[in-house]
Amino acid sequence: MLTKQIEALLFVAGEEGVTSEELQHTLKHSASAIKKALKQLQEALLANSALQIIHQQDRYVMVTQEQYASILKKYANHALHTRLSKAALETLAIIAYKQPITRLEIDEIRGVQSSGTLVKLQARQLIEQKGTKDVPGRPKLWKTTPYFLEYFGLTSLQQLPVIQEIDEKVSESNQQELFIEQFNEQFNESEEN
Repeated sequence: MLTKQIEALLFVAGEEGVTSEELQHTLKHSASAIKKALKQLQEALLANSALQIIHQQDRYVMVTQEQYASILKKYANHALHTRLSKAALETLAIIAYKQPITRLEIDEIRGVQSSGTLVKLQARQLIEQKGTKDVPGRPKLWKTTPYFLEYFGLTSLQQLPVIQEIDEKVSESNQQELFIEQFNEQFNESEEN
């Protein structure tokens, strides 16, 4: 049970990972119990999965095993020939208007986890890391790339569509939907041209 709880937390944490202290606090288990469960999970993953757990600085992160790198590169390169998904456009719109921004901030706006989408956008060279935020955990900051401008036929970020002023009575979730809808409308038209 504890190993599955840790696995779920590592999955949701994505590239940010979690510390042993965070696991202890969240799961209400001792450091030795967490360490033992992490070891069991690592062994199970290595034997039955393409995933593994790595320890980076003070954080545990779930990643793919190195032996699968070539297939992942092949997939990422193939994605270059496909249109951007709705999730990718939403994430890209948020980054374009709010950059630099962390994955957790993007997740809060979208209401869903975005780490997979960030990986795809980075593989397509539409976003890149711009340092880290000066807060505990030092999360990565994301920004658009010069290729982003080229992809959408822009010369600068000032050419992004202006998000109309929204009446204060509109709920926050409706504001987010309007924000994403306006971005999608603008760039679906430019992709078709």
